Amino acid sequence: METRIESEVRRALGGAAAISAGSEEGETLASWLAERAGGEGLLDIAYAAVDTPLGVATVAATDRGLIRVMLPNEDRDRSLERLAREVSPRILEAPGQVDAPRRELDEYFAGRRRAFDLGLDLRLVHAAFYRQVLEALRKVRFGETLTYGEIAARAGNPRAHRAAGTAVGTNPLPIVVPCHRVVRAGGELGNYGGGPEMKRFLLELEGALPLS
Repeated sequence: METRIESEVRRALGGAAAISAGSEEGETLASWLAERAGGEGLLDIAYAAVDTPLGVATVAATDRGLIRVMLPNEDRDRSLERLAREVSPRILEAPGQVDAPRRELDEYFAGRRRAFDLGLDLRLVHAAFYRQVLEALRKVRFGETLTYGEIAARAGNPRAHRAAGTAVGTNPLPIVVPCHRVVRAGGELGNYGGGPEMKRFLLELEGALPLS
């Protein structure tokens, strides 16, 4: 079934007969909706699925850049509702408009990319220090790991390791902004929004951990 958001966009564009999602007609309608919505200024956020070795993720972008990476274990509908509520309700599945992040993630998981070259939209990050933490995270090199205290220091406040932990834990752009590279001071992996299996997988992929 199409999402409620897509149904509303379709009605706004003049309507069409109901068709099954996943069918050839459904894909044609989705493509038509995305093109028409973009052309008429009705599309503010485009999103699409991305296959990963641990399941299907979703990326979403605005005209400012990538705004959200939803990991395979996240509730996509809830995340899209948050985007609709906090950024814009004009949101639609439009793979062609998120080609760059989908391609770069594919390259990363295939071992052909070590850094992402994407514009980012950080509107979902409201605290100034949290943004500083994410900017510091973007500079953590492939294969490198830091502790929460070390990332806090790089963000400009060595004592704010708890706030840094919150910023890392609420990062809306995991993998692209590599919060998986932050580990506990004792060497334990620590928490991760995608789950411990995914965090270990990413660190092994980058050579930061020996293959298990």
